[in-house]
Amino acid sequence: MNNKRVLVLSLTAALAGLPLAAHSEEREDLEKLRATVLSLIDTLIKTGVLPRDKADALMRDAQVRANAQLAQSPPAELGADGKKIVRVPYVPEAVRVQMRDEIKAEVLAETRGAAAATTAAGSRFQVEGDMRLRAETIRPSSDNSLAKDVSFGNPDATRAADIWANPNFNTSEVQNRSRVRARLGFNFAVTDTVSTGLFLSTGSVTGPTSTNQTMATGASQTPGFFNKYGVVIDRAFIKYQPLVGLNLSGGRVRNPFMGTDLLWADDLNFEGFVLDWRAPAGQLMDSFVTAGWFPLAFNVPAQSKSRDLLAVQGGMGWQFGVKENKLKVAAALYGYSGVEGIKETTSDKSTVPGYVVRSEYGSGYRQRGNTLFRINANPLVDSATNWGLASSFRELNLTGTVDIAQFDPMHIVLTADFVRNLAFKRGEMQTRTGLNVQDGSGTGFLLRAQLGAPVIKVANEWNVSMAYRRLGSDAVLDAFTNSDFGLGGTNNKGFILGGNYGLTKNTWLTARWMSSQLLDSLVPAVRANPTQTKLSVDTFQLDLNARF
Repeated sequence: MNNKRVLVLSLTAALAGLPLAAHSEEREDLEKLRATVLSLIDTLIKTGVLPRDKADALMRDAQVRANAQLAQSPPAELGADGKKIVRVPYVPEAVRVQMRDEIKAEVLAETRGAAAATTAAGSRFQVEGDMRLRAETIRPSSDNSLAKDVSFGNPDATRAADIWANPNFNTSEVQNRSRVRARLGFNFAVTDTVSTGLFLSTGSVTGPTSTNQTMATGASQTPGFFNKYGVVIDRAFIKYQPLVGLNLSGGRVRNPFMGTDLLWADDLNFEGFVLDWRAPAGQLMDSFVTAGWFPLAFNVPAQSKSRDLLAVQGGMGWQFGVKENKLKVAAALYGYSGVEGIKETTSDKSTVPGYVVRSEYGSGYRQRGNTLFRINANPLVDSATNWGLASSFRELNLTGTVDIAQFDPMHIVLTADFVRNLAFKRGEMQTRTGLNVQDGSGTGFLLRAQLGAPVIKVANEWNVSMAYRRLGSDAVLDAFTNSDFGLGGTNNKGFILGGNYGLTKNTWLTARWMSSQLLDSLVPAVRANPTQTKLSVDTFQLDLNARF
């Protein structure tokens, strides 16, 4: 029996769990090889290349072949003491390395073939989804400014247009509500390089950040009385992979950027076109580049101008230490075009038939926090107040996360996120608005620490976390940031405490408490005696989650 046959037989026996005697050095090498192959198979299962049932079949086949080969082996020699004599030939190190690589290649080829056969049998079509039930309590501070005080502080500028328009807006009463979120997705692999996806969810078309459905609430916040929920298309896309590691996507896609909810709400999806390149994963380092163009509004002659977002992000990741400790960092630039407001003139309204405000930052997507100014040409004639953004937005974002797995299965995950609006310039804001805005901020950051399981998958897994966030009024576009903290939007700071606990496989509880305070007045400081406002809110959420 030649050297390769001995090593292959040893590997087969190891995979099948059969005891095989050898010298300590040879046995140690075989155990390492066995662990390597098992780790390789586990990786292929996790990445979807090899289904679990195929892996189990591979292991069973290895055991059958090992038993068959051992049965054909000549009877064991017995020594004078009646014990078996084990003869193990010497295998040079260079030969062991070469054969280990050959065996890995053979296993990969076999598993790829199995994956291809499974795909041909129908696994091109996949279904995924999740459900969340939420009990939520919103508790504003009893000494918050009343909405009527905010509304009439300054009729030409605001950071809370919805409060300005609604003096009865709740700033002091406790609110309890129950919510549900349901999402269902379908993925189909058209070819080996082309795939499509369609995802449905609960939610409305009045805002981009949330897919929650409030129970007992109908259309336009009217009482529900068991009325049915609406279903929306949350994602619809085509993805093309011309090269390994390079993906081109178009349509309504999942958020493609690394980051936190400081910039992008968790449920936010993007519309547009994305290029994503990721280097082949290495033992120590991998890198990625993501770029995209996302239209926000198209030009309508004599009515409105186009608005869009150009974005690019690059990052790298490292694995370090004896455990799988990981460090990942990314830098991004998000440039918005055409979103800032333009002061209308009297001639604009008198000469444009079917007049529509051209640069309004509408209530359908704004939350609160961004500095706004009145863009109406003549507020005494116009029947409504129209608001535009006082600042332009070009956001520099730096994100980093480190996963310390030294105490696996317990991990320590540290996250830092920083953003600065490079286009926040008071001089340009004054030229645009005619107002000398003296407060507000163009920076923000988030710091977060988590202890426990990185992701809750099975029963009794848990994690706890604590975060501090501070987001200036004009650091990011408030349409897309977190919609829960501080009633949503920017111009707030505070703490977030949270925890997760696994009930069973893919089912877990989440508890989160958020305490927020206002940074700058909801009435921008443009006068000698600016109006000061207060808005502090505590929010508690308890979620039951399930995914499939």
